[in-house]
Amino acid sequence: MFDKLKTIFAKPAPPSPAEAQNEARLCAVALLVEAALSDGIYANIEHARIMAIIRDSFGMDEDAAKALLDAAEERAEMAVDHYAFTRTIKAHMPKNERIAIIGHMWDVSFADGEESPFEDAMIRRVAALLAVTDHERAEAKKAALGRTKSD
Repeated sequence: MFDKLKTIFAKPAPPSPAEAQNEARLCAVALLVEAALSDGIYANIEHARIMAIIRDSFGMDEDAAKALLDAAEERAEMAVDHYAFTRTIKAHMPKNERIAIIGHMWDVSFADGEESPFEDAMIRRVAALLAVTDHERAEAKKAALGRTKSD
């Protein structure tokens, strides 16, 4: 009986580095989906931008990128807040990658040609949860605007 209780309350084994990286990537892409959804419209251009970000950032082919995006969309649909995503990312991604995620969130936000106050507020909250400073967030936004204008 005590062995069964030990099993129930035992901490699970920590994930391998590869598993942790995959989970952090999934959480990062789920945040990109959340950014696209925050204004109430998940436009095809936002979906395409997320796919491009996945391929470019993670070096994935089309099929792997689509599988990751499908899983992230499912995870985002089930999410009640952003904390679980940001906690995982913060634990497994260095600061420069967390700042890059904020930049990618801006890329997705600007993909439809409109800047929504809902997207802005969501990115501001997520940046704070990822320990990205206001200055770093503003620089990421400025860089995203530059990429948008060059497209």
